[in-house]
Amino acid sequence: MEGIYHCPANYVPLSPISFLERAAAVYGDKVSIVYGSNVRFSWKDTLGRCVKVASALVQLKICPGDIVEHRAPKQYRALSSRKTFDVFHHSDHGDKVILLRFSSKCNALRVLSVARSDGDGVKCVPHVQRFVGVVAALAPNVPALYELHFGVPMAGAVLSALNTRLDAPTLALKLEQLEPKLIFVDYQFTDAALKALELLSRKNVSPPHVVVIPECDKSASSMDHKHIASDLDYNCLLEMGTDDFRIIRPSNECDPISVSYTSGSTGNPKGVVYSHRAAYLNSLAEIFRFDMRQMPVFLWTVDMFRCNGWCLAWAMAALGGTNICLRNVSAEIIFDAISLHKVTHLCGPPAILNTIANAPARASSQSPLSRSVNVVVAGSLPNPEILAKVEGLGFNVYHGYGMTEALGPATVRPWKPEPDSPLEIEQEIIRRREGLHNLLIEGVEVKDPKTMKSVPNDGETIGEVMFRGNILMSGYLKSTETTRETMKGGWFHTGDLGVRHPNGYLQMKDRAKDIIISGGEAISTLEVEAVLLSHPKVSEVAVVGQPDALLNEVPCAFVRLKEGFGASAEDIIEFCGDQLPDHMIPKRVVFGELPVNFSGKVQKFSIREAVNANTSLAN
Repeated sequence: MEGIYHCPANYVPLSPISFLERAAAVYGDKVSIVYGSNVRFSWKDTLGRCVKVASALVQLKICPGDIVEHRAPKQYRALSSRKTFDVFHHSDHGDKVILLRFSSKCNALRVLSVARSDGDGVKCVPHVQRFVGVVAALAPNVPALYELHFGVPMAGAVLSALNTRLDAPTLALKLEQLEPKLIFVDYQFTDAALKALELLSRKNVSPPHVVVIPECDKSASSMDHKHIASDLDYNCLLEMGTDDFRIIRPSNECDPISVSYTSGSTGNPKGVVYSHRAAYLNSLAEIFRFDMRQMPVFLWTVDMFRCNGWCLAWAMAALGGTNICLRNVSAEIIFDAISLHKVTHLCGPPAILNTIANAPARASSQSPLSRSVNVVVAGSLPNPEILAKVEGLGFNVYHGYGMTEALGPATVRPWKPEPDSPLEIEQEIIRRREGLHNLLIEGVEVKDPKTMKSVPNDGETIGEVMFRGNILMSGYLKSTETTRETMKGGWFHTGDLGVRHPNGYLQMKDRAKDIIISGGEAISTLEVEAVLLSHPKVSEVAVVGQPDALLNEVPCAFVRLKEGFGASAEDIIEFCGDQLPDHMIPKRVVFGELPVNFSGKVQKFSIREAVNANTSLAN
């Protein structure tokens, strides 16, 4: 259409970095972070600290080379008779001059240097993207990890917050895939990090440099942690930074901002890449989904390593809220924080509801809160008694459904009784539906994966839940084929089976891969079964989730021993303990024949029924 003109005046690449800049300008001296009794930062403080982190990271040269291997624009292909040539270009904003080198050998461009310019400039060369360094982090929900969510992308790098519950071999696998230039390690996790780095060295993989995160008001040298060679104190890193550092913004909003990991097999970890655009949009989406208002008070009970805290690390800056950071989570800590800081929201796995409901009388006072608190959980809901007790204490429960690839919960709905349901059992069924098509996700459907046609909204026809929209991942790190397969047909295939009801609500029927969700951790039953089958006395196994009052589910192993062999449950559990992380070790072992169908496949639904009824398979 004539008259349309796209330029820096009407197009700026979306990035949640802008949320922090706005928060510092609009909310200024309002409290941004509270940690313990001594640490408080304002939004101005937080911006200043994040800028210093970014400045220090650039000084440490975390993005050496800036190599790009994309096809050269048409205007340069005519010059491809020359082996190499250099060319200058200006950025979209006119404040950078970029020196590019073209190589005819691979028809690619390499960013040699980036310089500042005060000229008007012209549009940057199309197809040129920066190859940025990865910065990993292994830390609980402390202020430093929150600051890294802004400081790292402000340096033009990509953040990967790693699960603090990983064992050393699994951590090493993820670091090998990420190839980070730097890893920030909280002092409590230096032992695991050191073991992981040793494993990398044995494989001749260059380990990342390490920055140790001490407690906020202490130095690393004063902390009780296992020494890592060449470690750097986080506070010293802040001192390296400068206040006048110019933030590096994405030239393309589809550039990566972070990598989060799924809870798949530790032998093949899947890194999920998020873009600046998706992070920006999903942060705003969470504000709608979680019913947040201006300046909320958020208690950090959801791990920041889970989808960047479900993108709430960035959303809180957008609203100028207060982040109550926590090193540990307990019922007493939750209720004390609610009372002291007037918490408005908290989130986490369903296990958080068990923690609240089973709180000692001295923690919760067993009486309703003075003000309501919204709590959002994602995963299988606990039993109705737990939900009713939590609501009776003054919490508004919201139930979400999503996954790492969707940057967290993609659909969220309140868990509330339905007044038009005559029977209590019908009310409970309705409460457990996963939600509606929410704002800022363009498509939520239940489809036949073969025909790609939507199933009827009859509450009975089962299909695969699929998503489409701008808040989904960019892809799986270093797994192009897996990404394409997951997004075939123009939809993201969740792998979850469900139905859609006449009123539009989704209801999950089963996790396609029999995943167990224990304390928020997704456990692959196949991985546990593989370890059990390596036991010299075990012939056949099946692992399912067993209901647990605190963790929602725990692994329960059904084992058939080899003919003529004997073993106790303790033997099996001890064997698993030597090879699996604690949360994956079966908490119960049942011996006997396993139910199979005519094809010889184990019927897990029969095993689940026996577990839920607390009966043996023989009954």
